[in-house]
Amino acid sequence: MPFIGVGIHVLIALYFAVHAVRSGQQMYWLFVLFSFPLLGSVVYFLAIYLPNSRLEHGARRAVAAAARTLDPGRELREARAAFEYTPTAQNQMRLAQAQLEAGAASDAAATYDACLSGAFGNDLEIRRGAARANLACGRVAEAIAHLEFIARTDSGFRAEEVALLRAQALGASGRKDEAKAAFEDALKRFGSFNVRAEYAIWAMSVGDTSMATMLRPELERVMQRWSRHNRELNADMIRRLKSGYATGTER
Repeated sequence: MPFIGVGIHVLIALYFAVHAVRSGQQMYWLFVLFSFPLLGSVVYFLAIYLPNSRLEHGARRAVAAAARTLDPGRELREARAAFEYTPTAQNQMRLAQAQLEAGAASDAAATYDACLSGAFGNDLEIRRGAARANLACGRVAEAIAHLEFIARTDSGFRAEEVALLRAQALGASGRKDEAKAAFEDALKRFGSFNVRAEYAIWAMSVGDTSMATMLRPELERVMQRWSRHNRELNADMIRRLKSGYATGTER
């Protein structure tokens, strides 16, 4: 029986080690995983794997979608009121995120910039939010600068999202070859539906119909397995994909 326990630990640790390498985590995680029986895997799961997993992302998106449906402006109102009453850095960050989620990207970018001008100038979560906001309002150079700062500081921080945002930002800046290389790298490293879908949408936007066509079967295979709930959560992505492929067909 002890041998079975050791074998299971090795398999679990090996699985997380592969994840660590593929997602660009710091190499000390390999030491942690193989040096501390079971505990290393538990720590990695809670610290790295779960926060970046589709399960947690899906749960957060479901809760957020339900809240927006019941009262679309509630979080923005509450965040603004909280910051006006107590203008702390934490409330300012909350306001920036609420502005971004409400579609006020320019306001969010300005609020994130204000956050970064203080003691939290090196905070990677704020940098990530600033990159998203700047990209959404067309300030592509600023978005790329924030993403490059994150990559230099911690290459494992939200690795998939940062890689995808960078590819999108490069595409929005017109740097086609660099964008294609960035999408290819993200697809190779993560292979997720989101990466594949955004790659296809971008490919159609620049007339690369052969790449979009190559990506399409896997996208359709995944969507066919989705439940109604998953389709509702990803309604915007589905709409953008259909629009992209329809536009590509017309070219």
